[in-house]
Amino acid sequence: MNIARLDHFVLTVKDINETVKFYTEVLGMVAEKFTGGGEQRIALKFGNQKINLHQQGREFKPGALAPLPGSGDFCLICATPLEQIKQELEQREIAIVEGPVEKTGATGPLQSIYIRDPDQNLVELSNQIG
Repeated sequence: MNIARLDHFVLTVKDINETVKFYTEVLGMVAEKFTGGGEQRIALKFGNQKINLHQQGREFKPGALAPLPGSGDFCLICATPLEQIKQELEQREIAIVEGPVEKTGATGPLQSIYIRDPDQNLVELSNQIG
């Protein structure tokens, strides 16, 4: 087996509208409605990936065994310089949990800032170093 790339992942959230607002207004993603399994669904698109959203208590099947809001921890590689990201977060009064700090990503060193989304998922915003 040879895995080529990540297509999407799913976040279980308390309030889809609040989540969409955060990811579109703060992180610049695009909300997209789509039909999956005959049901209307919502995804957050960025680049050629997306985050599918599941409303807590109304998760789509099949799904995670024990889905919970706030259990996500993921890293997003950003084209915007980290200093500009930090300034934008501060202007929006988004608390920075940690950073900037050096971390190691899938393809090498990163400079990262950590924030939390409305469900308290940990979102790592990173620039690749070098």
